[in-house]
Amino acid sequence: MSPSEVRPNSAPSSSIALSVNGRERALEVDNRASLLDTLRERLDLTGTKKGCDHGQCGACTVLVAGRRVNSCLTLAVAVEGDEIVTVEGLSDGDRLHPVQQAFLERDGFQCGYCTPGQICSTVGLLAEAKKGWPSHATADVSHVCGPEGVTLDENEVRERLSGNLCRCGAYANMVPAVLDAQAAERR
Repeated sequence: MSPSEVRPNSAPSSSIALSVNGRERALEVDNRASLLDTLRERLDLTGTKKGCDHGQCGACTVLVAGRRVNSCLTLAVAVEGDEIVTVEGLSDGDRLHPVQQAFLERDGFQCGYCTPGQICSTVGLLAEAKKGWPSHATADVSHVCGPEGVTLDENEVRERLSGNLCRCGAYANMVPAVLDAQAAERR
């Protein structure tokens, strides 16, 4: 369509290919569409939740190229070519991801609304800790880049999950679940 043929009220769109949970998906999307809305409304991946829609609650957290992002603030067109993983893509068939298993065993959820974002954020923070990335709570940054990365403690976990809010207050069980998941990962 040439510029002279563009309808004045039509939104510009793009044809993109997204790799979501190991599957390539071809879509025509409004250039302004968030990754969150694309996942939920176009790909029917409703595990990712819309909380605040302003990047403040973390309910929409997914992994993009292994890093945790707020999908409500990320344009779908901006992540073309990156591997996107949602909570639906973490398990291996009927076998839960170790983080999902730890949350289940520790009862790290109440209403469950924030849980998918908390779980994706935990997968991301464990990868960050394994790489030795310090947080604001890391007391001694001179020893974090060892073969085991950052050893998480309760303060580290709370700091690293601080961008994910839980209105029910299930944090008391989430923190031990994260520590269990790190221990399971190191076995």
